[in-house]
Order: sequence, then C-alpha cells, then structure tokens
Amino acid sequence: MSYVIPPAAVTSVPVIGTGDRFPVHRIYCVGRNYEEHAKEMGFTGREPPFFFMKPTDALVVVDAGQTGTLPYPTLTANLHHEIELVVAIGKGGKGITAADALQHVYGYAVGLDMTRRDLQNDMKKQGRPWEIGKAFELSAPIGPITPAAQAGNVAQAAIWLQVNGADRQRSTVSQLIWNIAETIEHLSAAWELQPGDLIFTGTPEGVAAVVRGDTLEGGVDGLGTLRLAVA
Repeated sequence: MSYVIPPAAVTSVPVIGTGDRFPVHRIYCVGRNYEEHAKEMGFTGREPPFFFMKPTDALVVVDAGQTGTLPYPTLTANLHHEIELVVAIGKGGKGITAADALQHVYGYAVGLDMTRRDLQNDMKKQGRPWEIGKAFELSAPIGPITPAAQAGNVAQAAIWLQVNGADRQRSTVSQLIWNIAETIEHLSAAWELQPGDLIFTGTPEGVAAVVRGDTLEGGVDGLGTLRLAVA
C-alpha cells in the first residue's frame, strides 16, 4: 500500500523495567475530579463527570530518570500545571461496569495536563469549546507506565507536584470525586474504550502558573516521578 504523504509514527509510552512500549490510541481527560480543585475553579459539589480529549501529539514522553523539555506554548501568558494519575487501558469495551472496570486496566503513569488557563477561561466565558486551552501539542507530559500488578495500592497513593523544589500540589488519589472504576464506567458509556487509550483522571488543588526556566517534578507513590524543564 502507498500513501500520498508519509503516515505518522505510532505514539507510544515506555513500560517501566522492560523494553516494551504501550501504543497510544486516544487520550481522555476528566474535568474537575477533585473537590478542592473544583472549589478553586469556582465550583462545588459532586457534579456528574465530564470529559475532554487531547490528541496523541500532546504527549511529551519522559523516560524514567530523565528530565523532559516542555516548550512554553504560544498565545498564552498563564500556563498552568495539573498533576494527574494516568490510567492505561489494556482491554477495550463499551458499557463497562465499575465492578469490572479494573480488569480493563493495563497500568498507570504520572502525567501533567498543561493548560493555557487564560485561553480556557476566555472560551468558558463565551460558551465555546476548550480545545485551544487544553488540546494543544505537547500539553500532556507523561512518564513510563507501570503495569497494574506492580503499581501497589494506587487508589490510596499520594500525588504531588513541586515547582523549583517547592510544593504546589499535594493530595491522595483517594480524594478523587469519581474513582478509577467509576470513571471508566462513565467514560465507556459514551465511548467504546480501546486498548491503548489513556485516561488522565483529574488534578488536585494547587494549580498555578509556570514560566520559562521553571523545573517541575511530580509523582504518584508507586509510579515514580515525572521531571520537566520549561523552556
């Protein structure tokens, strides 16, 4: 078969401790899934979950022990960090129940949902989609995937982010409004999940701006750390 232009390479994430890689299909993100973060964004209560997506070229893949480079994006003067637990789907399905959801998980990773907050806020005010604030290229840094059997008790794990060595975000995955299984249940009611899908599960409170020259380091207990330099 011939193509009129060269096809894009497969986007993939390394699997910790192996030479294997996890091919990425789609990237789903959950909005306002920690109560304290919802409050700092001006919302309260346990609202129904809602989702947005990022393209696969949003990923900035950072190998274990390395420091990735995060180019400061165009059009913004207010780039925010959002540290997140990422769920990697190994078995697809539609209409998955929460009771069965964890059987569909291949593993977990540490990720960042970088947000052009000024552009997102402008879109909110106009009642327009968020893509320009959320779905730009290189907006989803991610570390290696740890297989679920090796990840420990992810549901209770600490999650944290430091900027230049100072705490910005610190919470636990147990504070998710919609837990991992519930998120998969809701997500798979709207889309048929596929092997290779990634789910960014939401961020705790403490989101704030970064600038060129900052170093971000964050982690989820049992999954290692993700380190980035903003350029």
